[in-house]
Amino acid sequence: MNKIQAIKRIEKLRALISHYQYLYHTLDAPEISDAAFDTLVHELVDLEKEFPYMTPADSPTQRVGGQPLKEFKKVEHVSRMNSLNDAFSQEDVQKWLDRLANLDVKNIPEFYCDLKMDGLAVELKYVDGVFVQGSTRGDGLIGEDITQNLKTIKSIPLKLNSPTSGEIYIRGEVFLTKKEFERINKEQEEKGGKTRPNGRNHSVGRVYANPRNLAAGSLRQLDSSITASRKLNFYAYDLIDADNKFQTKKDKYETLNTWGVATNPDGKVVQTIEEIQKFRDRWEKERGQLDYELDGVVISINDNRLYEQAGVVGKAPRGGIAYKFAPKEAQTIVEDIQVQVGRTGVLTPVAHLKPVSIGGTTVSRATLHNTDEIERLGVKIGDTVMVGRAGDVIPDILQVLPVLRTGKEKDFHLPKKCPVCNTPIKKEAKQVASYCPNTDCPARQRETIYHFCSRNALNIDGVGPKIIDALMDAGLVQDYADLFTLKIEDIQNLDRFAEVSSANTIKAIAERKNVPLARFIYGLGIMHVGEETARVLAQHFHTLKKISEASEEALTAVEDVGPVVAQSIFEWFNRPYHQNILKKFEKAGLKIIEDKGIVRGKLFGKTFVITGTLDSMSREEAGQKIRSLGGKVSSSVSKETSYILSGSDPGSKYDKAEKLNVKILDEQEFLKMLHF
Repeated sequence: MNKIQAIKRIEKLRALISHYQYLYHTLDAPEISDAAFDTLVHELVDLEKEFPYMTPADSPTQRVGGQPLKEFKKVEHVSRMNSLNDAFSQEDVQKWLDRLANLDVKNIPEFYCDLKMDGLAVELKYVDGVFVQGSTRGDGLIGEDITQNLKTIKSIPLKLNSPTSGEIYIRGEVFLTKKEFERINKEQEEKGGKTRPNGRNHSVGRVYANPRNLAAGSLRQLDSSITASRKLNFYAYDLIDADNKFQTKKDKYETLNTWGVATNPDGKVVQTIEEIQKFRDRWEKERGQLDYELDGVVISINDNRLYEQAGVVGKAPRGGIAYKFAPKEAQTIVEDIQVQVGRTGVLTPVAHLKPVSIGGTTVSRATLHNTDEIERLGVKIGDTVMVGRAGDVIPDILQVLPVLRTGKEKDFHLPKKCPVCNTPIKKEAKQVASYCPNTDCPARQRETIYHFCSRNALNIDGVGPKIIDALMDAGLVQDYADLFTLKIEDIQNLDRFAEVSSANTIKAIAERKNVPLARFIYGLGIMHVGEETARVLAQHFHTLKKISEASEEALTAVEDVGPVVAQSIFEWFNRPYHQNILKKFEKAGLKIIEDKGIVRGKLFGKTFVITGTLDSMSREEAGQKIRSLGGKVSSSVSKETSYILSGSDPGSKYDKAEKLNVKILDEQEFLKMLHF
């Protein structure tokens, strides 16, 4: 950036920052998040450091104030270690209070506000005041015995200060300070380490992504001397009170403190939702001043009787909620917008960004979804934008800052031809996405093979995009049937393939030569055919041959298969190219396991909707169990829904189920239903 460009950028930044400061401090009507505001200020500070003579007194920056173990034993918790549902706004907190009122938990006199530390939950067991066992949360019911590692944490007393008798269970969070995290990473960097997403069992030459991952890995070391070297800390957040000795959560904390067990000193009792919001907002702003990571605050009913009266839904107690901070965001520049072609041919605009760190991860791309989204955002190539990660996971452009435009920005126009195969693109009526209709498009073929090998399709272990890319670039694989003709000697000399990895790859592919019909149909990547449609087709026709020979009329007669889907299936199986691929599968020895049809098990005739996060299994696994017993899984709640299986963070489906009086199952009720 030259001097003239810098002057223009600095002037625009000052005006924008002053505007946002006025909205926030004077009108109390902020338009952007604190994280977004901070990135603007940081850019201005950096520019003013580079050009100090351009920093007037009224610049907004001047107002910025034992022995290694062989394995871990399993430990059954005294009671379920639940986790809280999330709230992301004051409106969400109000909805939580409204739900409590509907459960006759009304006129709550006090709430206890605590800091939600980004650490690892553990349970401590004391017998007659002596620490005898410690365990991880695990699946909530059963954790792992990490007693020896927990004994190395100085803030966990080996003996309680006050005389106690019998068993006492204390739960809390193990965490690592930022200072200790930086010290360990500096040592690792000096050893030539590279970033590693988790910290388990790798103590030499690894740089860790964040304090939580390092704390997690440290707790699960088989050698407790490694844990001891990490200087972990502990704050308690609960004392199991089976005899109802304590009236309030605050009483529990005070008792823990007299026993010598530390709790977070910044907790506070409040009475109103406005005070809750004030507490949350304060710590969202001040968390950077703390020497540990926060990702929100925890709000609990202070009265323990009312808390228990509220009950539990899924794995979440209704008496408390985790009020999360805003998703982490950062400012960056859209350097280009390129089009990505998916397996069904859909064209997705992708913003290529000036690399920026968000939540400990370097982000260089963000999806723009479709041209409608580009128009809604008003984004141009060269724009300054705010980028966030939805749910702290998926990069997304949140906002464009047009005031920072230089006049050199360029509009994006979707190409009229596929950028890979040059085929004219199409857009169906009432569809927001354009697509490449050429099924032979190399980009579509590559994405189709990715899909074919994915977890919910053939689930070929270890064969992911990078391996597939290497095989396709070498000319060894042109379609998914080619995978089953590969030999070790074909691939062992390629990049990424040593002799052992070559053998493992061929073995993993061979293990999928017997595949259930529904998985195979889904794996083919036929447009409009998802997992449920593939399953319905398999149950109705039983064999691949019958599906491939079915007329559009016969396909439309299948439950949940409409004319558009039927046409897509019919056309796929009647293309000579696809017929040839099916012959290649047969020649390679692939065996398609026939579907026995509808299972009339104990769940026959029952329709389930699954929402939230489950402890003991994934949602996909839960769906498989339901179907194996004759049940059906739907993606939406209706009057025809028999049950909704609710994990943590259930969302709108849970609310709709309550309105429709649909039976709601928590995970334990569901497991009992499966086994009895």
